[in-house]
Amino acid sequence: MWFGMVSLFPEVFKALSDYGVTGRAVDRGVIELDYFNPRDFALDKQHTVDDKPYGGGPGMLMKVQPMRDAINAARQVRELSRVVYLSPCGQRLDQEELKKLAEFDDLILVSGRYEGVDERLLKQEVDLEISIGDYVISGGELAAMVLVDGLTRLLPGVVGDKESVERDSFFHGLLDYPQYTRPAEIKEYAEAGDVPPVLLSGNHLEIARWRHKQALGKTYERRPDLLTQYNPGEKEKKLLEEYLEEKSLN
Repeated sequence: MWFGMVSLFPEVFKALSDYGVTGRAVDRGVIELDYFNPRDFALDKQHTVDDKPYGGGPGMLMKVQPMRDAINAARQVRELSRVVYLSPCGQRLDQEELKKLAEFDDLILVSGRYEGVDERLLKQEVDLEISIGDYVISGGELAAMVLVDGLTRLLPGVVGDKESVERDSFFHGLLDYPQYTRPAEIKEYAEAGDVPPVLLSGNHLEIARWRHKQALGKTYERRPDLLTQYNPGEKEKKLLEEYLEEKSLN
């Protein structure tokens, strides 16, 4: 998968290209990152990329021409790329949206700065606006990295154990179940409880049932909106009732 990163600070993306799952994906050629800095396309000696907004107000806006030319330079590399602008005004990024975007071979990711970009650029050049949450950060680069990381995990062969991805939170609409590893007992954490006996039983059917019950319960407690969207069946509703009854007894 190819990503054209339009950004004033392309060096920050070394966190993607040099480390972790995405770094390995770059090394193996599963993903490719190209960079397009709007400053390189500014026409004046100062390489100006921003200006005051019409109507007044604080801050500066990124100008159309350098941004447009950077996007067009990316299009020249991959002509049919879909252009995504990272913005708090965009639609909320979730796992389902990641799955949809993973179907594309090429994406141009535009990172805004300052107070954003000229609205005409958004209407003319951008196919989709994406937000990673209802808050504001200093620029779109961090949001673009979140998007690339989330997409990369979905690409074939990137994560060694495909089942690991499929068990991630949100993959099937629920939060992840609690997980434990060795040692089975930690004296300093006695108040946190022991490892649930079912996980030590070796009974894979019971383990799967427990995990699904915990995922339903955690989603109910922390993200009831997700549970409504998930629309559990009758068997799952009974599992959830069992979970809530067990919680009330503890």
